[in-house]
Formats: sequence, C-alpha cells, structure tokens
Amino acid sequence: MSRQKELIEQGQKYLMNNVGRLPLCLVRGEGPYVWDADGKKYLDFVGGLAVNAFGHCPPFLVEAMLEQARRLIHVSNLYWIEPQIELARLLVENSALDKAFFCNSGAEANEAAIKLARKYAKEKYGPEKYEIITMTDSFHGRTLATVAATAQPRFHRGFEPLPPGFKYVPFNDFKALKEAVTPATCAVMLEPVQGEGGVNVADPGYLREVAAFCREKGLLLIFDEVQCGMGRTGKLFAYEHYGVVPDILTLAKALGGGFPIGATLAREEVAAAFRPGDHSSTFGGNPLACAVAVAAVRAIVGGLAEKAAVTGAYFREKLAELAAKYPFVKEVRGLGLLLGMELDRPGAGVVARCQEEGLLINCTKEKVLRFLPPLNIEKSLVDEAVAILDRALAAEE
Repeated sequence: MSRQKELIEQGQKYLMNNVGRLPLCLVRGEGPYVWDADGKKYLDFVGGLAVNAFGHCPPFLVEAMLEQARRLIHVSNLYWIEPQIELARLLVENSALDKAFFCNSGAEANEAAIKLARKYAKEKYGPEKYEIITMTDSFHGRTLATVAATAQPRFHRGFEPLPPGFKYVPFNDFKALKEAVTPATCAVMLEPVQGEGGVNVADPGYLREVAAFCREKGLLLIFDEVQCGMGRTGKLFAYEHYGVVPDILTLAKALGGGFPIGATLAREEVAAAFRPGDHSSTFGGNPLACAVAVAAVRAIVGGLAEKAAVTGAYFREKLAELAAKYPFVKEVRGLGLLLGMELDRPGAGVVARCQEEGLLINCTKEKVLRFLPPLNIEKSLVDEAVAILDRALAAEE
C-alpha cells in the first residue's frame, strides 16, 4: 500500500466526514509547488484557497515565525501585545479605516463585523436596528451567524433555525437592494469579488451607488475582503478598484500568508461602539500570528500587489484564449489573481485531469474553475498551468 493511500485510509477512519476531500495527501511545499505523500510534485494554483500569497514556506515568513516563537508565543489580550500594535498600525496606515480587531479566521472577522454593526446602529438609532442585507451567492463563513449571512441555501440545510436578521438580494442589482431596505435595516454586507460564489465581480457603478445610498440612509457598508483582499485583486484592498470606502472591512486568508489570523477594520466612529467586554477572542491577535502577519503585510505593500495585477492580466488573457478555443467555456472573469472560468457543465473532470498532470485547481459552484496562484507567481508558470488546463479542457470535447 502506498504511503498516500495509507494516510487517506487513516484520515477516513479518524476524521469527521465534513469536507469533500480529493484523494490526495499533501506533505510538503516550497514556493508554488507541493508534494504528495508518494513524492509526486504539483503546481499549486489553489493556494490554500487564497491563503498562501507567497507560495509555500517562504523563508521570510518562516524566519518571522521562528523569531517570534523564540520570544513570546501567547499572552492574553488583557495586556498590550507589541506585534499586534504594529500590525494594526500597518493596516490602518495603508487603508482608509481607523481601528483594528484581530481574531483567527474570516468567519470570526465577519462575526465581529455583524456584532459591531448591530451595536453601533442600536446605540445611534435605537433597538429596532438590527437587519443586515447580504447578496445572493455570497459566502461569509461557517459559524451560525455567518452561515445565516451567506445567501446560499446549500449552506443552510440541516442547521435551521438560523439566527434571524438577514435579508438577501441579488448581487449587482441596486434596485433590489433599495427595495429591500426597511426601518430595521442597519447595514449592507457584500464581497467586492465573490470568490466562493463563483468569482463574481461587482460592477463599479453598482458599488458606487450602494455606497452613496448607504450614506444617504445612514446604513453601514461592510466589505468582506476575506478572500479578495490583501493584494489578491492587484491592489492591497479590493475596494480601491472602486473609489469607495466601507465603514467596516474584514480580512483573513492571505493576511497571515498561511498562518491563521483574521481582522476587522472600522472607521473610528463605528469602532467606538465596541467597549471593554463587548467582544474578544482568546487567541485573536496573539504575538505569533501578528508577527507573521506583519511580515506578510510588509511584503504585499512592498510591491507584491502590483505584481499580482500584472501577472493576473497576463493570466486572464491566456484563459480568454482558451475560452475562444472551447465553446463550452461560457466566461472568464475576475480581478488580479482571483480568476474564474465558467463552463456550461460540471468542472470536476477538468480538476481531476489537471491533478493527474500535476496542476492543482479548484471548482466552485460546480461549474466555475477557480484559480488562486501565489501573488508572486511567474508568467512562465502561468504558461505551464495554461498548457495543462488546455489539455484537460480538450478532453471535454
């Protein structure tokens, strides 16, 4: 029995069956490559689902991790934490927001945003303000509240009753949003680019209308940039493409370059609604996570986002050439290095054939191939990935 098969059998025996895992056990990574337990090498264009912004085990992040681990791994948030303060400074000074809260994941960051929005609105406007409008095909996390905020019924099934207070409207439909607002509405929450929902990009005019409408009605605007933030779209934050600024911004995934950390940023006035005892996290903003994230943010700000924009444009052109070649490819869309290719059929077969040839990609919404390579990926490796994808698509004809 191969080592990989042995490990998979052990995993099936001891792990809960809550994830549809591919028959692949990855044991080592370096740069854009990973190796399975039997020694086969793969070019990784999944990247931990937009987490591994620099590829696997980048030396500068490993060094930051080791240096901090030798100094201080964890203390309570009852005390001030030096790397946490530095990370907050970096995010605030490079964004249009004023205050930061740190947690461990995107779901937790969105949970904090939901709580903050409700607390702020109730204090400013009264107890009837609690409702948050989100978008169809959104994805905001796996906690009960963030599942309720996620406007995809497939994530709701089996977990009812979900927490109340969320209303869903179609993405990129401003008229539907306006009609959905009631006296109970306190916020609008959306992803500028819906990753899990199929790589759906917000129209620039739509986001500007939403932002103006929220200001007019006194509604908070929350941008979930857990997947599309931190350089993924070719700018540090996706909102920078649109000329609008949210009141609350959530981050995770690439923020730690592979180390678990999430963040909720907010304008000063909104952030002030949180007072001691309102919200916290035992492990959120611990010294180790923040030291790694400081190194990651410095690297992204230091030119990596711009590189992602250039390489992303090149990659998109290559995908568009494939779309012109294969009539069953419906559309190529995305921003930067968050790209999707929609097929007129399920994409699982394409994913499997790419894996056989040493390329890891992902399929979401059943028919959308999603590409999330490292932000520092070279064009030559994009060409290599496209050549494998070309052969995998050819087998569909």
